[in-house]
Amino acid sequence: MQQYSELKSQGSVLCEKFTSLWRRLDQEGLEKRIAEIETEIAKPGAWDNPEAMTPFMQEKSRLEDKLDRLNDLAQSKEDLDEWLELAQVEQSEEILDALAEQLEALTHLLEDMEMRELLSEPEDKSHAILEIHPGAGGTESQDWAEMLLRMYKRWAERNKFKVSILDYQDGDEAGVKSVSLQIEGSYAFGLLKCERGIHRLIRISPFDASGRRHTSFASVDVYPDVTGQDIDVDMKDEDLRIDVYRASGPGGQHVNKTSSAVRITHIPTGLVAQCQNEKSQHRNKEHAMKILKARLYELELNKIKAERQAEYENKNAIAWGSQIRTYTLQPYRLVKDHRTNTEVGDVDSVLDGNLEALIRNYLLQFHTG
Repeated sequence: MQQYSELKSQGSVLCEKFTSLWRRLDQEGLEKRIAEIETEIAKPGAWDNPEAMTPFMQEKSRLEDKLDRLNDLAQSKEDLDEWLELAQVEQSEEILDALAEQLEALTHLLEDMEMRELLSEPEDKSHAILEIHPGAGGTESQDWAEMLLRMYKRWAERNKFKVSILDYQDGDEAGVKSVSLQIEGSYAFGLLKCERGIHRLIRISPFDASGRRHTSFASVDVYPDVTGQDIDVDMKDEDLRIDVYRASGPGGQHVNKTSSAVRITHIPTGLVAQCQNEKSQHRNKEHAMKILKARLYELELNKIKAERQAEYENKNAIAWGSQIRTYTLQPYRLVKDHRTNTEVGDVDSVLDGNLEALIRNYLLQFHTG
C-alpha cells in the first residue's frame, strides 16, 4: 500500500503545476474564436467556394482539439481533488491505489499540454509529411526502415492522428526502400519535427545465419503539410518537369501495365517528389505535388532560419557518427537520444510508438519561443 503522505505530497506538487499552467491557457478565448469561425462558415454563400473554407475548418478542428484537451485536463484535476478528499478520510488500499492512478493520469495530461505549449512556430500546427529512407546495408537497413514505419504509425494511433501512405516502395527481400506518410492531426509537425535525422539500430540480425550483431541506419525527414493553408509557395508550372513511368512491383501479375507512377522535379531547386502508390496517375500526381509543396515550404523556412539552413545543406550521410538516436537491442537494451542524452530502457515501448519522453525532452531543451 502506498503511503498517504507521499501521495498527498505528489498531489500538492501537481496541483501547483496545474494552477501555473492553467493561467496561461485561454479557454475563454478558444471558445470565442470557435464561435467566430462557426458564424463565418454559416454565412449564406460561404460554401460556394469550398477551398476558401479549408483554412477555417482546419483552424476550427485544431482549436476544438485543444479545447477538448483543456476540458480533459480540468476534469482530471477535479477528479484528483475528489480522491485527495476521500483519501484524507479513509486511507484504504483501494482508495490509495485509485489516487495513485489519478495522479499518473493528471501527470500525463499536464506533460502533454506543456509540450504542446512549446510549439509556437507558425508551421508547428500543421499536419506532417514524414519520409523514411534506409541507409547502406540492403535488407538490414530496409527492415529497420519498416520498423520505424511501424513505430510512427503506432505513435500516430496513440495520438489519434490519421495516417495515409503517400508513397511506398517494397524492399528487395524485406522491409521498405522508401516510404512517405501524411500524418493528419493538430500540431503533428510540431511534435514530429524532432524526429528528423539519422536513426541507428544495433541488434543481432535476423537475416544473418551466424547470429552476428549488425548496425543499421535509416534517415527520417519531416515536413509541414501546407496543403489547404494560407501559405504562399512559389511553384510555377514552367518550373516543373513531370515524368510518368510504370510503377515497380514484385513481378508477375502485379506489375503495373500502365504508366501511372509520377515523378515531379522542381527545376530551380532540384527537389524531386515521386509517387507510385496509387493506381491512378491523377492521384499519384496529386500526392507527389503535396510532397513537393511541403519540401519547398520547408526549404523556405530553412532560408529564413539560419540554423535550419545549415542543418539542411550540410546534412550528414546515413552512416556512422551522424545519428540523432540509437536503439540498442544487443548486448543490452536501451534507446538513447544523442541530442538531449535522454535514455529509455524500455526499447519495446519506444518501438511501439511511445515517443513522448523523447519528444518532450527535445522540445524542452531546444525551445526558443
